[in-house]
Amino acid sequence: MDDQRFMTAALAEARKAAARGEVPVGAVIVRGGRIVARGSNRPLASGDPTAHAEIVALRRAARRAGNYRLPDCDLFVTLEPCAMCLGAVVQARVRRLVYGAADPKAGAVSSVMTFPFDRLNHRPEVLGGVLADPAAALLKGFFRRRRGSGPAGPRRARTAGAKFPFGPRDG
Repeated sequence: MDDQRFMTAALAEARKAAARGEVPVGAVIVRGGRIVARGSNRPLASGDPTAHAEIVALRRAARRAGNYRLPDCDLFVTLEPCAMCLGAVVQARVRRLVYGAADPKAGAVSSVMTFPFDRLNHRPEVLGGVLADPAAALLKGFFRRRRGSGPAGPRRARTAGAKFPFGPRDG
């Protein structure tokens, strides 16, 4: 089935994020049965809080298409998108959103909130749970290692090496 094939490609992107120390979420954009863009989480590496896998892939697909609207494209992502990413899906007019694991901490399709697609001018088709088990296992393993209970050893402080341009009150 094509959904599983494309989700497998998104899982490969998630593994790339994990190898860089980023939360392992990956995404691919598909048009006409072909992957036209890939993305993996990179907010730490880029210093950009919006650099979620979905946003990275959408930006790449839009550049390639020469248009920010992607009505003939499908987005495959390993984790249920957050509200920011769902907003980008709507703005890009993505035809179909397919995700793997539910996100009980930030998922905005149905886990933490139910995104108000019915009140918007664009409603992508949404399918969740495709290869959810391997996607969830990748995330659980990553966080287990970060907490120090896995083979990667003790967790680094989140702020180690981070650069904050603002002081505590400049926020």
